[in-house]
Amino acid sequence: MQIAAVGLSLPKHHFDQEELIDALSKLWAGRFHNPQRLEQIHHNVRVGGRHLALPIEGYAKLSGFGDANAAFIECGLELGEQAIRAALERAGLATCDIDHIFSVTVTGISAPSLDARLANRLPLRSDVKRTPIFGLGCVAGAAGIARAADYLRAFPDQTAVLLSVEICSLTLQRADASIANVIASGLFGDGAAAVVLRGADTGVCGPRVVATRSIFYPHTERVMGWDVGDGGFQVVLSAEVPKLAAGLRPDVDQFLADHGIGLSEIEVFVCHPGGPRVLEAIEQSLSLAPDALAYSWEHLSRVGNLSSASVLFVLAEALEDPPEPGAFGLLLAMGPGFCSELVLLQW
Repeated sequence: MQIAAVGLSLPKHHFDQEELIDALSKLWAGRFHNPQRLEQIHHNVRVGGRHLALPIEGYAKLSGFGDANAAFIECGLELGEQAIRAALERAGLATCDIDHIFSVTVTGISAPSLDARLANRLPLRSDVKRTPIFGLGCVAGAAGIARAADYLRAFPDQTAVLLSVEICSLTLQRADASIANVIASGLFGDGAAAVVLRGADTGVCGPRVVATRSIFYPHTERVMGWDVGDGGFQVVLSAEVPKLAAGLRPDVDQFLADHGIGLSEIEVFVCHPGGPRVLEAIEQSLSLAPDALAYSWEHLSRVGNLSSASVLFVLAEALEDPPEPGAFGLLLAMGPGFCSELVLLQW
């Protein structure tokens, strides 16, 4: 199974972090004993700017979860279509070549799902297989590649597309000035990414998916996720996330050892940029060189954390600067469950 191409899409509305700090300071005026607290938190996440689905004034016009979710569907379809078309163009394929589409999101709900609605817009074949996945959060980009690879093992002459659409800004709880929500308001942005994967019999060039591994950490439901209420999705974000990331090394070592290689043989790291403390914890846990996660740090600074789409943006950067043939890469992400997903690549 080869990764043939990645397509990316970002909303047209871009704001630097200072603009967003100013807007949120006005929204939450008087909610903090220390007025500089919000600014400190937003600077600590080391995000320079973000793309948002709506202009800043548009968020105040959303009267509740229904409005926000309707905007998710409208913006998600636009970004999703752009990402898929970009990926197909890079792969030299057409929409009729897609045999199976996997779609992942955690920032909105849609029935019919986004992939079904896109089947009419693109269009896709009437016999296309569809697998919409909700709830994996930040890990879904890596998990989606793994599940698409599983499918292509069974159907090596076929083509699968993974679509990630995340409109994180529409989940903001405007009345919630909790630390978790304030961190999220400074960290997460909006975007979509699509990956074209092709089976072994298609003869395509690109990094090969050698193996994958899912790791679930028992009794960690409250580390990350949503509390769903009348107002929509309220973020659950625990300080335990970096601690769990710091314990990643044994799982990585075992995964690689099972395939006859060691961590020192990994030349390319495609890591979900969960935030500065998470990236630092992974660097320390895996004893990485200072520039090993450069793609992830650059992505975080440029557009923030796009939940499941971010690791696919980082993958796109890695594909633009491929290593020598035969080199190994490790794609990894963590998310609600709490869980991690590891994908071993070989160029």
